[in-house]
Amino acid sequence: MSLSKTLVKISLVLGISIWSFLAFAADMPGGPSEYQLNFPAPATKIMEEIHWLHWFMIIICTVIFIGVFGVMFYSIVKHRKSKGAKPADFHESTTVEIIWTIIPLIIVIGMALPATKTVVAMKDTTNSDITIKTTGYQWKWGYDYIKGEGEGISFLSTLSTSRESINNLAPKSNTYLMEVDNEMVVPVNRKIRIITTANDVIHAWTIPAFGIKQDAIPGFVRDAWFRAEKIGTYRGQCSELCGAQHAFMPIVVRVVSQEDYTKWVAEKQKAMAAAADDPSKTYTLAEQMERGAKVYAANCVACHQANGKGAGAFPALDGSKVVLGPKEANYHILINGKGAMPKWGGVISDGNLASVMTYTRNSWSNKTGDVIQTQEFSTARAAK
Repeated sequence: MSLSKTLVKISLVLGISIWSFLAFAADMPGGPSEYQLNFPAPATKIMEEIHWLHWFMIIICTVIFIGVFGVMFYSIVKHRKSKGAKPADFHESTTVEIIWTIIPLIIVIGMALPATKTVVAMKDTTNSDITIKTTGYQWKWGYDYIKGEGEGISFLSTLSTSRESINNLAPKSNTYLMEVDNEMVVPVNRKIRIITTANDVIHAWTIPAFGIKQDAIPGFVRDAWFRAEKIGTYRGQCSELCGAQHAFMPIVVRVVSQEDYTKWVAEKQKAMAAAADDPSKTYTLAEQMERGAKVYAANCVACHQANGKGAGAFPALDGSKVVLGPKEANYHILINGKGAMPKWGGVISDGNLASVMTYTRNSWSNKTGDVIQTQEFSTARAAK
């Protein structure tokens, strides 16, 4: 068999193999696809412009690459010494210097003008319909709707992938590590202003399909915006290395119709009102244990294991001297944090803090019998 036929057959086999991989790649709804080489499909005008700029720059760079290296290799081959070529004898050509100054200048201006237009548009957060404060925590996101329809809504968004899946003890879904218990919900075709900050270390709020990536820095307030033009669910992740659980900090935004958004707002406000604590109510141990188990699973199990044992730098709560010690020390750590332990005061309600403290003081081998009430945390917070 001739070499050319062999090469053709090899090329066909490779082509079919690559096509098969791409054809059967599992896509994540609203997220990345296996073997994805390009940006995700744009859901905003800004991301469409970023797509265009991306390929525009690549084409320019490719043309320059081919031109420069083409001339270089042609010169090497055509004017090599073995062919008797003699080097030119000149120095400081004004014409050449003008050419290699003017042409790159024109190229840079041609690339900078459309890029600057897009960057300026990305920073224009004026005239927004809804403003949402986004706070990064180790390792979850807090959302506060502070202006526009939905004002007053507040919730935490935490990874919902089970620990069994992460530890390869259960099957992995097609949204593995990119799914949350509470999604950010916004209406389609509305300008959404995102205000970012952080409670502990630097995080970054990113949704590739929106063309948005904004750092969330403790003590600083930054902002960005998007206007989603397609109904659907869009996924991203914290894109700033923020600690041991950095990979478990997804972002999910659900874009819905205006009618569905209004319904969601009404349902969320009703649920928040129903869940609001009556500080004067006295809970039984069983009630606090039931509530505390849910709070622990949503907020604590990422660092302290479900069985109360330690995980890496995070100490065990089962048998902990702090958990089993004076209540005041327990109040202080939960409200103000310590070391890698985040500040939960102002993030989790006093009622939920009281329930999770009750849960940890009475779970596993911990059997203090203490029932912490909401009012105790309110008093501790006021006294700090």
